[in-house]
Amino acid sequence: MGPVACLTTVPAEAQAHQSFHANDAASAVVVIPGAINTDKGVNDEYEPLKNLLELSKQILTENDRGGYTIPAKGLYPYQWNWDSALVALGWATLDEGRAWQELEMLFSAQWEDGLVPHIVFHKPSPTYFPGPEIWGTVEQPMGTTGITQPPVAAITVRKLYEEGVNKELAMQKAKELFPKLLAWHRWFQTARDPHGTGLVATLHPWESGMDNSPAWDEPLHNVPVDPIPPYVRKDLGHVDSAMRPKQEEYDRFLTLVYRFRAVNYDCTKLYFLSPFRVTDLCTNAVLYRANLDLRWLATELGENEIAEEIDGWVEKAHKAFDTLYDAEAGMYKSKDQLTGKLLAAKTSAGFLPLFARVASAEQAAALAATLERWLDCVKSGIPSYDPEAANFEPLRYWRGPVWAIINWMITDGLRAYGYEDLACRVEADTYELLVSHGISEYYNPVTGAAAGGKLFSWTAAMCLAWLSKAVTPAC
Repeated sequence: MGPVACLTTVPAEAQAHQSFHANDAASAVVVIPGAINTDKGVNDEYEPLKNLLELSKQILTENDRGGYTIPAKGLYPYQWNWDSALVALGWATLDEGRAWQELEMLFSAQWEDGLVPHIVFHKPSPTYFPGPEIWGTVEQPMGTTGITQPPVAAITVRKLYEEGVNKELAMQKAKELFPKLLAWHRWFQTARDPHGTGLVATLHPWESGMDNSPAWDEPLHNVPVDPIPPYVRKDLGHVDSAMRPKQEEYDRFLTLVYRFRAVNYDCTKLYFLSPFRVTDLCTNAVLYRANLDLRWLATELGENEIAEEIDGWVEKAHKAFDTLYDAEAGMYKSKDQLTGKLLAAKTSAGFLPLFARVASAEQAAALAATLERWLDCVKSGIPSYDPEAANFEPLRYWRGPVWAIINWMITDGLRAYGYEDLACRVEADTYELLVSHGISEYYNPVTGAAAGGKLFSWTAAMCLAWLSKAVTPAC
């Protein structure tokens, strides 16, 4: 494969909301700029990208379950919250209507209190644990889980609205989804920040999306293991155990589920009863960015009073983010709300305040310097955990591997702060990983090897929505 170089720098005023430039929804083939060229050398350089995009389209199509997309066959057979919001970006390059449908299916499971659950169990499946019988009751299983995930959806809705070719469809769908998005964001303010600090709590590692992050080692260790019913993990039948969370973590994951279930996931009680309560950087950074985009939508739709309400959330959160910054470490860290202490682990979530646009220029410079050090330690970035840490594990889920979705968020943030070269470096790394090792859940940053689930939907979506526009053969 030939070298890659980034496309022209986006003007600063446009960088705050980097778009994915959706193609004509009527087209079944992704158009690659400049791919048709009489110069055979240029066409040869584009061939890996063309193949990657064709495979990505095939993955989304095969993982489509009639309006929602599963992350991967067998391993993840249901609809996951932030997966779907990110996958919709990929669908938008193929079929705008299908992209909107992905979000509609997700919000069809929204609870009355505003929560959008982290899994929707549309159809029974024997390949996943814990399924609906664990989350609900054996006699009357619930159709969803009782916890949430990082709220990417408003970010996606803005992108679909701005970049959609069918403007009438975009306006209609944005109007329909806006009150549902607003209800979810209000739920975060009340259910997960009852004291009005500006930053929301995560009450289960699964809510963070980064289930076994080293950041959770200490607070999860403090969760006592209850005498839970015996269980058999299904994930280890699909993926090598060396790539998955450990058994002692699963025991605590399920302890929390059963405790939450005992109060029927009552959002007025969970915050106060959970023995795991952290200020997760990923959730808060995504929520902050999503609030910016929800405010933009409110203004676009003429909802000026709601825009003022969101302004209050944003102002309070912006000030609170400084409490998560560790100047000595040169990055942000999550916090244990039960002890009030910053958690020691340096994870890739520590760079996401760039995506949120809450870092100062000085903080952004420190983050860029830290990221460069990380990249110099590995073959491919961005590792999900500090590669110089003694407990760095390049194959185990969120304890080291590279994730394309996080790379997209961080490069988006880097560009917003003017770090174009560093953004290009991460994009080139990601492209090389996918071209050389295929479309998988995550990748070993030391060797580049694919790991986790195969033919993974949100990685495919990142190929279609991000990498196809971010990289081009060098001249």
